[in-house]
Amino acid sequence: MAVKIRLQRGGKKKQPIYRIVAADGRYKRDGRFLEKLGNYNPNIDPVAIDLKESRVMYWLGVGATPTDTVRNLLSRKGIMLKWYLKKKGKDEATVAAEFEKWQASQPLKREKELAKKARRKILKKKAKSAAPKEAAPAAAPAPEAPVQV
Repeated sequence: MAVKIRLQRGGKKKQPIYRIVAADGRYKRDGRFLEKLGNYNPNIDPVAIDLKESRVMYWLGVGATPTDTVRNLLSRKGIMLKWYLKKKGKDEATVAAEFEKWQASQPLKREKELAKKARRKILKKKAKSAAPKEAAPAAAPAPEAPVQV
């Protein structure tokens, strides 16, 4: 039995809310699951991720594999960092110190992401406003008639 940690969709049309669950890989996406591990709401900014960290660590410990999206969510919460440090055999004090250091860097990382998003938006507006001016090029030369030999 291959256990996966994955998302289970809920919510209304165009307004998804996901559960993070441990489920057998053979079960349907929204079907049976072994345990509910948390929630993920992408509709708000910043996104809301609520997890039972101890249970996620348990499932990772018994060999459950997170899907790509769930792995990204776990990384965003710092759980994957803790998991890798524990897997390498680091003691609790070292894990806690590394996590504190990582957590301190997160607000700066968020600011950089928002600044990058704003720059992209400005560049997109500039490209859009410049496009109509370039849209009327000079008339293209007529294609040559085929030469008969």
